[in-house]
Amino acid sequence: MTRGREEVVLLSDEGAPIGTADKATVHTTETPLHLAFSCHLFDGEGRILVTRRALGKATWPGVWTNSFCGHPAPGESIEDAVRRRAADELGTTIDDLIVVLPDFRYRAVDAGGIVEYEICPVYTATVAGELRPSASEVAEWEWVDPRVLLTAVEATPWAFSPWLTLQLPALYADDSAEASGQL
Repeated sequence: MTRGREEVVLLSDEGAPIGTADKATVHTTETPLHLAFSCHLFDGEGRILVTRRALGKATWPGVWTNSFCGHPAPGESIEDAVRRRAADELGTTIDDLIVVLPDFRYRAVDAGGIVEYEICPVYTATVAGELRPSASEVAEWEWVDPRVLLTAVEATPWAFSPWLTLQLPALYADDSAEASGQL
């Protein structure tokens, strides 16, 4: 990965790496399957961080979503990518990084026809520093009770990113986050 050009790892249907592509050219109406991750960040009071995507984002601009997401660069471990994106997107560091939904996979199409098609392991972590979100990534953010968020996602799924509407109930159904002390 070079500065200004981000590459994503392309995947076969079975999840094996089959190449790379420039991230700027991947998210289209025919997005190929690629590797990503999502992270749900918690504070010392057990609250979960939700963020509202910046209005300049190519997909789902302005919707509320999980704490942060991203794509590991070719050759980068997902855990290193999660830590990198916490710094880049939220201006913070994280502790207690745990994969809670290792096989999460989804495909969604936004109102403009842009497709997200990812194998996207889901992590939880705790915030270890002050938040200084990047305005190009995050329009707003809020720490909320996870159960209140789950109720809001179930009642108004259209107000949230499609991956959050799938991930949050799966975190509860799986008991992964509760077992790790996060929910």
